[in-house]
Amino acid sequence: MKIGILGTGSVGRTLSARLAELGHDVVIGTRDVAATEAREEEPFPAPLAIAAEAAAGAELIINATAGQVSVAALDGAGAANLAGKVVIDVSNPLDFSEGFPPFLAVCNTDSVGERVQRAFPEARVVKTLNTVTAEVMTHPERVAGGDHTMFLSGDDAAAKSTVTDLLREFGWRDIVDLGDITTARGTEMMLPLWVRLMGALGTTEFNYKLMR
Repeated sequence: MKIGILGTGSVGRTLSARLAELGHDVVIGTRDVAATEAREEEPFPAPLAIAAEAAAGAELIINATAGQVSVAALDGAGAANLAGKVVIDVSNPLDFSEGFPPFLAVCNTDSVGERVQRAFPEARVVKTLNTVTAEVMTHPERVAGGDHTMFLSGDDAAAKSTVTDLLREFGWRDIVDLGDITTARGTEMMLPLWVRLMGALGTTEFNYKLMR
């Protein structure tokens, strides 16, 4: 599958490396290719392109940008380039303006996932993978041998089926469909607890397990 990833941080890098390893055709989108290459010491695991080009050539797009700038970043990729495509949103609305721990800039009555869907109504937005660190996103077996839970939210059943297949390629076995995109509020609001658990456990390699 041709996949465009928006976001050049650790999440974008980790996802692009794993997807390329799995045989997907991956391009990483950025605002300025030359500037991005100049400030990074390590080479990227996939080719870079300006965001609009990365989105235009993709069958599926992953938003791996910071939640507070996600709508602007996707706008830079171009609404026409998102239309009709599955857009996986892995972002969280973490606000570090008052230091650590961060607070949620969006919560309770809205979510980044919903904002992305409203801003790009022709895109097929699916929220997932935002409740774990990048290494666990792509290698769930690093925690409890993979015996833990991933959630997803979205309005389009076919899009969620496509994303579920991709999650299974990563190694996810327990995948729970929470419902429409408004349920992204729940997974985004798990992040304050996740941050506290990271401090208590001294690691980012953990996850939630739904027992039923």
